[in-house]
Amino acid sequence: MSVYRVTDVIGTSPTSWEEAAKEALAATAGSLRDLRVAEVSKLDITLTPEGKIEAFRVKLSVSFKYEKA
Repeated sequence: MSVYRVTDVIGTSPTSWEEAAKEALAATAGSLRDLRVAEVSKLDITLTPEGKIEAFRVKLSVSFKYEKA
């Protein structure tokens, strides 16, 4: 039997949602082991006061396996 936890992480990038997701996963992989699935749960952008894209943001639900003690 296996047990998994799901947690949300948010990545940002000035260039694309794909890069934002990669940043979020790279940071997450540095802290957690045994990552299983990353599901995009939200995409949005932040805008400058002039209405130009400032950053792409991706919210990911990431699952990882609990280790047995």
